[in-house]
Amino acid sequence: MPLPRSELVSLDATPLYHVVSRCVRRHFLCGVDSLSGKDFSHRREWIRQRIFELVEIFAIDVCNYAVMSNHFHLVVCIQKDQALAWSDREVAERWCRLFGGDPQVRDFAEERPVPEAHQALLDQKITLYRERLYSLSWFMRCLNEPIARMANAEDNVTGRFWEGRFKSQALLDEGAVLAAMAYVDLNPIRAAMAKTPEASDYTSIQQRIIEQDPKIAAHNAKVIEALPEDLRAAIGKLMPFADQIGPDRGALDPDRAIASLPCTLNDYLELVDWSGRAIARGKRGAIDTNLPPILKRLKLRPEAYLRFIRRDPETRFGHFIGAVESMKSLAQQFGKRFLKGQTAAAALFSPG
Repeated sequence: MPLPRSELVSLDATPLYHVVSRCVRRHFLCGVDSLSGKDFSHRREWIRQRIFELVEIFAIDVCNYAVMSNHFHLVVCIQKDQALAWSDREVAERWCRLFGGDPQVRDFAEERPVPEAHQALLDQKITLYRERLYSLSWFMRCLNEPIARMANAEDNVTGRFWEGRFKSQALLDEGAVLAAMAYVDLNPIRAAMAKTPEASDYTSIQQRIIEQDPKIAAHNAKVIEALPEDLRAAIGKLMPFADQIGPDRGALDPDRAIASLPCTLNDYLELVDWSGRAIARGKRGAIDTNLPPILKRLKLRPEAYLRFIRRDPETRFGHFIGAVESMKSLAQQFGKRFLKGQTAAAALFSPG
């Protein structure tokens, strides 16, 4: 029996999730349609721009992304503690940026007096909106619905643009997070849309490489102005790596807000670069002897890791990715004996 969304996205288990949303019938509605010859690539710009508009409003960080021709991937970190720390007025202001809000909420957000008779109702609404502002379901709704409306208006059609509800996978530990991120960033290379990470358009890996440029890092206005509008809006808004905000801030601790990703940026770039070269060679079983040290630190078996990033982890892992111990612990919380993916987890992660 399928698990309810409340268990698939459980902040008691982890704040980190891999999310996928696909176009209806997997048509190339965000790229070049091979049947009609129409080019819809500009919609990829819509998606990236909307992602980072929402990052400014929701208590949800984007760790990485890849916007493809007929689907997109995100790895996100839900910052519940951040939302709980917002004042009531900040919650109201953020909600009004999304939907305008009803008159009482708008008045409160703009510091106009609210009648005492409306205060109890206002408090209820603020509580509800606060919960929604750290909800993955609401984040995806606010991302996908405007894109669908814009695309349908452009095509002069009605009906679905997205295949259905987004799919999510809980990332239970550091190895799962970084393996999923590498899988997402290497989508264009697997699809033969790019030969290198830095040439992979509409991906976070390309964005991070651009941000490494000292001119960008120094916020050179002329250089930033030359970037595409949607990429310009995204600069500096990805969740940082541990070395970008200070030491020992990247541990994945479910009892506190996650400050950063659990390795250095250079370690991650090395991992993706090595992984991309391994995919491009396409030789099964031929493992480079110069393995990135991060694989050993995360206890990821190289052969199984390459199988992971070459294949679709949705089919092998189901809704959860992590070491066997993490999977077993979560299964017990759900009152189950087994979660799909434990066999794959045993192959991917070294014990101990």
